[in-house]
Amino acid sequence: MSQSFNRKIVLEDGKVFYGYGFGAESEKLAELVFNTSMVGYQEIISDPSYTDQAVVMTYPLIGNYGINNEDYETERPSVSALIVRDYNNLPSNFRSSETLGSVMKRYDISGVFGIDTRKLVRIIRDYGSCKVLITSADKSDEDCMKILKENELRHDQVSRVSTVEQRIYRAAEEGAVENYRVVAIDCGMKKNIVRKLQRLGCSVYTVPWDITAEKIRALDPDGVFISNGPGDPQDAVPVINAVKELKGEYPIFGICLGHQIISLAYGAKTYKLKFGHRGGNHPVKNLITDKVEITSQNHSYAVNEESLAGTGLSVTHINLLDNTVEGTACEKDHIYSVQYHPESAPGPQDSAYLFDKFIKMMEESKNA
Repeated sequence: MSQSFNRKIVLEDGKVFYGYGFGAESEKLAELVFNTSMVGYQEIISDPSYTDQAVVMTYPLIGNYGINNEDYETERPSVSALIVRDYNNLPSNFRSSETLGSVMKRYDISGVFGIDTRKLVRIIRDYGSCKVLITSADKSDEDCMKILKENELRHDQVSRVSTVEQRIYRAAEEGAVENYRVVAIDCGMKKNIVRKLQRLGCSVYTVPWDITAEKIRALDPDGVFISNGPGDPQDAVPVINAVKELKGEYPIFGICLGHQIISLAYGAKTYKLKFGHRGGNHPVKNLITDKVEITSQNHSYAVNEESLAGTGLSVTHINLLDNTVEGTACEKDHIYSVQYHPESAPGPQDSAYLFDKFIKMMEESKNA
């Protein structure tokens, strides 16, 4: 081991990678995952869906265009760590206001660079996502393994990233009329989802994840949105119960975790993928139009297709890489959901029509 290394990554099977630190120097116990996007590291570290995860970037050069004040997906990032091959601390971009490392230090996000990320990603692909400890290079392997064996990953991610009080985001344009009122259950919602809805004339009422169906009804919404978020969807019991009560009363649209929650509310089952889907180029087939969409994805869990039988939900989209369910709908209840991110920023815009569909459903419901 070179004496210049100051950080190390220890996997729960005992494998060790040595590298150099940037960002925060905190010790982190996290779930190890990877993302294949070539750009978008600011959106990745600020996406609440990455809470308690250490993200390995497959693209080798990270940090080169810096960080700006406009592209955050949350006000307080909660990813545990970022692992990269080469970190650039001298960004060159006219929008850049600070370095990636300085932002990570401010939000207590640990960083490691200088390791063989290709080898690390191959381990994840071969053996699946796993617990990992990121710590100082001089900590003994024995102490590291003891921490990994004695500590489990948390299951309270949604409660930690959800808003604690109701917030209202008015329609985007100054003086715009509130055409639609959307109650968005915040399970860790990305800011760009709110922006998309605002631009379409929606006032978005974001509410805590444990809100009751009764309180949602009191807000008199035209539609209900279930957001993305971190963790196992089966842990989000209050949201599942709310959807069970509200389905059929209002148009409902769910994205990512919201998609899984809707399926659970209808009686389907979810399961954890071996290493998840994280990247900006996943091909998804729309079974209704027969068209293929290139999508942005970030999730560890999927809906079991066989369990959808008899629930009232039908499959609308499938992933062409592994045939997993990427979208469901119940026309009778005016409810639909997708596993991927139609609001992707940065990323492909193939699926932006899904927000227009939500607007159309709300309009039809108002005129019914």
